[in-house]
Amino acid sequence: MGERETKSAGQSAMPYGRRSQPLEDQSGCRVTAEYDGGPNAAAMKAPMTVLSFEDPTPIEGMRDIPSEVPINLVYGGIPFAVMMATPHDLDDFALGFSLTEGVIQHHEDVRRIRIDPEGSGIRLSIELAPGRLHEHLARKRALSGRTGCGLCGIDDFNSLPQAKASKGAAPAVSLPAVRAALLGLEQEQTLNELTRAVHAAAWSDLDGTVRIVREDVGRHNALDKLIGAIGRAGFEPGSGFVLVTSRCSFELVEKVAAAGVRTLIAISAPTSLALERARLLDITLIGIARRDAVVVFHGGERIGRDT
Repeated sequence: MGERETKSAGQSAMPYGRRSQPLEDQSGCRVTAEYDGGPNAAAMKAPMTVLSFEDPTPIEGMRDIPSEVPINLVYGGIPFAVMMATPHDLDDFALGFSLTEGVIQHHEDVRRIRIDPEGSGIRLSIELAPGRLHEHLARKRALSGRTGCGLCGIDDFNSLPQAKASKGAAPAVSLPAVRAALLGLEQEQTLNELTRAVHAAAWSDLDGTVRIVREDVGRHNALDKLIGAIGRAGFEPGSGFVLVTSRCSFELVEKVAAAGVRTLIAISAPTSLALERARLLDITLIGIARRDAVVVFHGGERIGRDT
């Protein structure tokens, strides 16, 4: 422990901008006043003291920790949700959150996103297409979000997210591709390498090439950002698979299903409800994904050993 921390104690701040990877926007949505970090950058330095169990000499230094700020998502001037999130890739977050929350049906339903610092947080003003705002306002939900909860603000069981199953068969995925994507993701978690405190969600081609990675202190937020990025990049949901560096709860299954993704791979195991929903929605579900093995919970007939 001491050796690892000693190395990080002298680290200099690593530039971490609004977007972790360049992305060509194919969604048609315009973003104004892009957030460039400022006082709420993705990571900040904090003083620390390393205490070793063997060496009695404390080590003083600075360590990078991830930022967590309230993000107010506002539709048509009316606040809808406050989510605690890492303040980068916020345009992706606005799109992905809007889609997985059922505010929009397609990325084209969002016309404009304005990103403005507001007090101690950030305001995401989201302009919806005509008609979509009216439908949204007819829905009832007051959401106060937390990084570990995906159901805050729901006031009855009938309001639980329930995505519709995609048509057709889910694509086949090879074990070599899964392994390649897992190894590739390890190299792309820039913010986690800096802070050791955030989750990642990644989009991979069916050959195992990682195309997009998004990170956040919240696993739901990281996935929402990724789903937004997938749409902005114009990828077909069935042309790849999603990896998440977290446990697989049912909300994550619902989110990928809402985006049309058919394969979800998680570092940890799924919950019982996540597995139930994956079976119902016919989503290939892989958990406990490691370098040497993975556990297939649903869709085993679509997993091949050859490339």
